Amino acid sequence: MGVIPARGGSKGVPRKNVRLLAGKSLIEWAIEQAEQSRYIDNIIVSSEDEEICQVAKQLGAEVPFVRPVELASDTASGVDVLCHAVENTVENYDYVVLLQPTSPLRESSDIDRAIEYCIEQAVTSVVSVAEATKSPYWMYQMKEGGGLTPFVENAASNRQELPQSYALNGAVYVLEVAGLLASRKILDEQTLGYVMPAERSYDIDTETDFLICEFLKTRIYPDE
Repeated sequence: MGVIPARGGSKGVPRKNVRLLAGKSLIEWAIEQAEQSRYIDNIIVSSEDEEICQVAKQLGAEVPFVRPVELASDTASGVDVLCHAVENTVENYDYVVLLQPTSPLRESSDIDRAIEYCIEQAVTSVVSVAEATKSPYWMYQMKEGGGLTPFVENAASNRQELPQSYALNGAVYVLEVAGLLASRKILDEQTLGYVMPAERSYDIDTETDFLICEFLKTRIYPDE
């Protein structure tokens, strides 16, 4: 089962889930990618927004419930939204795949490989990641007055000596349903990372992100 969370409110990019990017809304890109997966046989959209619910139905996704308002706020946790979707679905599934609309450069092959990886490795969850563009070993906190304190003390000064670091890119989350409902966690000690290339790992949170993804969809990946 695929779950696409798409609330109506967004401060960084207003109404972003129904805003057109390279001719299609973000919710449409997500639904298409889920439809092209070899393994996802049911696509559910979770939203509190009437317009998004109607658009999702027109695109062939199921909208079996309206998300409660308290799960559509800026502070609502992703795991609570996902568990609500699973618990309010009639069918029983072994795995659920969370696909955020804010990752329009994700490919259906990424979804399928992450699912295969989770099953092959017999773990409770797999999440997509990308190699971090900036190492956390070179990051600082700024104290009052402007002073800088390193997050990691005595880090190597040579980039080649630093360990590779990865960041969640928000594109694909594959979870065993039983483990999700028992732990109420998306990541645990068994979670494995599925590595995606940085150029497909944009997560739209700002207008700049949106414009970059639109450029890439129009010029670099026009047929995907």
